[in-house]
Amino acid sequence: MSDVTHLLDAAAAGDPRAAAVLLPLVYDELRKLAAARMAEERPGQTLQATALVHEAYLRMVDGPERAWDSRGHFFAAAAEAMRRIVVETARRKNRLKHGGGHERVEVELAELPTRLPPDDLIALDDALAQLEQLDPVKARLVTLRYFAGMTVEQAAEVLNISRVTAHRYWTFARAWLHQQITGAAQE
Repeated sequence: MSDVTHLLDAAAAGDPRAAAVLLPLVYDELRKLAAARMAEERPGQTLQATALVHEAYLRMVDGPERAWDSRGHFFAAAAEAMRRIVVETARRKNRLKHGGGHERVEVELAELPTRLPPDDLIALDDALAQLEQLDPVKARLVTLRYFAGMTVEQAAEVLNISRVTAHRYWTFARAWLHQQITGAAQE
């Protein structure tokens, strides 16, 4: 068992010292995942990768469910925490009170490619919740890929499934989510 796994067990048991020692060991990896995720957000995003890592870590360590049985399980929980934070931020920004009815215009000439605007991010989260009811493994795969920025191979390792299965699940999940999101938008 690695040091990280021992510390995860101790943190899950409520040892506050273990949680303090754990963060430096996993911080760089969590920061890379968060930076990859935040790089795909719209320009002008106020949520920074560092803040995303810190918020996700606090939710995981202080949250009710702290029993991680492996390093992979820990990073899957981190991806889920990041997903929730990003979606909550999108929902909050989408409210009229926070300028949801206005479009931010960047002064820069070069436009950066983005993946999803806040409305579509919320639709993705809703569709992902439906997928989770139908097939939790495929939903976790999408969460790891989209919200944590893992490759299919990394996600396969975390989920303890073969790479071929992970690629097949990813292809299916993307098509299913696209159908759910575009079908909902047309109604």
